[in-house]
Amino acid sequence: MAQDLDAILEDANKKNTDFLSILDRLADLETEHRRQNAIKLRFQQSKLNEKTTIDQFDFNHHKSRKEQKTQILNLFNLEFVTEHKDVILIGNPGTGKTFLAKSIAYAACNANVKVLFTTAIDMINHLIAAEADHSLLKKLHYYQSPALLVCDELGYLSLGQQGSHLFFQVISARHQIKSTLLTTNLPFAEWGNVFDSTTVATAIADRLVHNSEVLIMRGTSYRRKQK
Repeated sequence: MAQDLDAILEDANKKNTDFLSILDRLADLETEHRRQNAIKLRFQQSKLNEKTTIDQFDFNHHKSRKEQKTQILNLFNLEFVTEHKDVILIGNPGTGKTFLAKSIAYAACNANVKVLFTTAIDMINHLIAAEADHSLLKKLHYYQSPALLVCDELGYLSLGQQGSHLFFQVISARHQIKSTLLTTNLPFAEWGNVFDSTTVATAIADRLVHNSEVLIMRGTSYRRKQK
């Protein structure tokens, strides 16, 4: 308000604007400035390394993209976040899972939603390190608190017993309270290969599937097409 005061008063004097209208305009400018600062902070906190947008997504690459286009685009209205629903993207490498996850995460940042983007293995490594230095509760809160947690690349590496139990704690705490978007290269039937036991895998999958949207991304790698 202070920065724009002189210019607005000068303009108001020329147009004979009343005092209440001047205050209203100053308040609007202050509100918009704070909104932009909040969005900038959300992006910094999200740990996204790029500003990915859906307009760059090639829906014509594979028929599964075309068939699910409406469902994919509906995710960008972010109703699943307000409804505390989860989203699971399943598919082989290069089918667009991470791109969509980052696009949705960036859209959420622009809507002033608290977002955190991480890979599954990075999250587990940080939690294991936190357990070793007795800061686990603080680090668990870090992953449990965002309105939208985007957990990328589940399935490429086994999480082991300790990692599986820590992953379960994050998912269990967020279930029906916060939204989680998960990308994986494995169907649910093979999650036992990632987690320490079928029991843990079933418990995690049960919570994620209970109130979620599941998209199967098929086709060849889009990265090969770009070469």
